[in-house]
Amino acid sequence: MKRLALLALLVATTAQAQHVTYETDESCGCDIRFVDGIETTRGGDRYGFRRYDGTVLVPNIYKYVDEFSGGYCRVWLEDDQCGLIDSTGREVVPCRYHAVALPSENRVVVGRDGLFGYTDLEGNEVIPLQYRDASPFSEGSAIAVVPAGDGQYRCTFIDTLGHRLIPTLYENARPFHEDLAPVQRNSRWGIIDRQGHEVLPAVYEYLTVPDQGVFFAGGEEGWAMFDYTMTPLTPFVYRLESNPSEGHIAVRRGGKVGFLDMHGRETIPCIYDNANPFMYGRAMVNQGRLYGIIDTAGRYVLPMEYTYTDMLDKKYVYYDSLALVEKGGMMTYVDLEGRQTIPYWFEEARHFSEGLAAVRHGSLWGYIDTHGDLYLPTVFDYATPYKDGRAEVSYNGHRHVLDRKGKCVRNCNGIIAWRDPE
Repeated sequence: MKRLALLALLVATTAQAQHVTYETDESCGCDIRFVDGIETTRGGDRYGFRRYDGTVLVPNIYKYVDEFSGGYCRVWLEDDQCGLIDSTGREVVPCRYHAVALPSENRVVVGRDGLFGYTDLEGNEVIPLQYRDASPFSEGSAIAVVPAGDGQYRCTFIDTLGHRLIPTLYENARPFHEDLAPVQRNSRWGIIDRQGHEVLPAVYEYLTVPDQGVFFAGGEEGWAMFDYTMTPLTPFVYRLESNPSEGHIAVRRGGKVGFLDMHGRETIPCIYDNANPFMYGRAMVNQGRLYGIIDTAGRYVLPMEYTYTDMLDKKYVYYDSLALVEKGGMMTYVDLEGRQTIPYWFEEARHFSEGLAAVRHGSLWGYIDTHGDLYLPTVFDYATPYKDGRAEVSYNGHRHVLDRKGKCVRNCNGIIAWRDPE
């Protein structure tokens, strides 16, 4: 379904977790998608919502709708009439705005005619539409863009009543995290505390968002790693490659990638061309055209003798505790110790998802389970990884959607299933 893009906010709305389930309407064999227990319905060119039991939550009155996320959903009566409903169908924010964000800390960013403000969860405008841009609240404060005396616009921080917490205005800012916020002044970045004091002077060309007690700052010559005492833990020789993951940070030095620990020690030397963040204590690394997998001590669990020809496959990253690897144009899977647990090699394959992986044999695709057993036969023109218990396949030139048991649940054209009933 079509939906309008939310106007650009200073900070993107935080993604909310969704609970997605499916039911099959036996009268038509149709697949019904429920998000947080609510189905989107359609009548003509309008949308509404209903519950599992068929109870109408909202009649088909909206021109566009989002999906529910965190108990709320954006809806549009018309192109310029956006609002917000909750899981009871109540319009928490009336449809009279050009832009609406999802709630954060009992406040909703709303925008109309180029100005932004905030409502509460009853739809009352508790902070008038007065800002050039505004962010969702985070840790008790939000960033608002306001006019400056020089005719330009600057960033400040406000509380949930709209009071300015910090008088100084900045060219740019990021939300507070663990009582620290990056700010930009005179084209240089620093960090302020809750009182607005520059605990790290705004003298750096680049600054990363504080994360798990550390951040990086520096310039073209290189970045150093800092802790929250604002003490540099390394020389200014690095570039950040990935955020901290499992106690390790991928960094680049002298054109090569290695890993620092959370104290700034280079525990895995910078000798690789690229590296992924650690997951399950494993990370993909490569040198030239060869790829391998290392553990957190830098030891190879998969030797540096594998290849990577298709960037869409997410190879050498563990899903369901198995990693897809490639050698000589063929693909298979290894466990956390680098052992090939599935004895077969495939012309093409995808990573595991929800216990199944799409694999190609010859020109056709099927699905295997984590033991390597063929779960769905290789009869499809293409096949996608499973997500929320559904996968899309092409069969004889027609697109279909399968459930986790291999049953066709959408666009079935008389086809029932590709897997024998258990």
